[in-house]
Amino acid sequence: MYKLLVPTLIALILVSCGKGNDNMIVNGNVEGLRKGTIYFQKLEDSTMVTLDSIKIDGKSDFSFSTTIESPEVFTLYLDKNDGNLLNDRLDFFGEPGTITIKTTRDYFAPEAKIEGSESQKTWEEYKSILSKFSTKNLELIKETLQATKDGKMEIADSLKQVSQRNSTRSYLYTLNFILNNKDSYTAPYITLANAYNTNVKYLDSINNSLTPEVADSKYGKMLAEYIKEIKENSTTAAKDSIK
Repeated sequence: MYKLLVPTLIALILVSCGKGNDNMIVNGNVEGLRKGTIYFQKLEDSTMVTLDSIKIDGKSDFSFSTTIESPEVFTLYLDKNDGNLLNDRLDFFGEPGTITIKTTRDYFAPEAKIEGSESQKTWEEYKSILSKFSTKNLELIKETLQATKDGKMEIADSLKQVSQRNSTRSYLYTLNFILNNKDSYTAPYITLANAYNTNVKYLDSINNSLTPEVADSKYGKMLAEYIKEIKENSTTAAKDSIK
């Protein structure tokens, strides 16, 4: 009996110690959710990994915890047990400390209120403006298609030019936002997510402008590695073209 209990006690102690060392706690509530499962996830090497999960059965509160070295993006995935495969994903910028998320069942991501993360505030600021460019672009595409359908090609061509200018403004906004927030952990993340195809010269400028703390973060290191790979591939391609 003793031999059977010892491994079990050791396992419990290890789990307890692991949880005790977690430096990020995520507490929240999903108003209107009576049944379902919330998955706590993050992206690792292009694969979405589930860190933890909780089944909701009556009480809509949830709590997760993990250890992070620097701020990074996490995902809450809600399976509402409604047979709909298109369920809800809520991405947020996690960082050490306690983060509180309050949202609703029917509008899991759109109505989410997130507190306790400075990186999240900065990211939300960026996304709120970027969404305006995206909305404008969708409106222009719709108007262009209608003009083409009506045979008004001059108007369609004009609308295409306006759409291109809107895309350029969106691109410049992203670059300016990154450079103006070089002390934010969101800067390298936004670069990798929305400005990865920028000329390597500008990527270098962004990378060199980052504060030491941000440059040494998870996304800061990923950006530096990404730039290194681009340069190495360019050198290899140049050598191959000479052969």
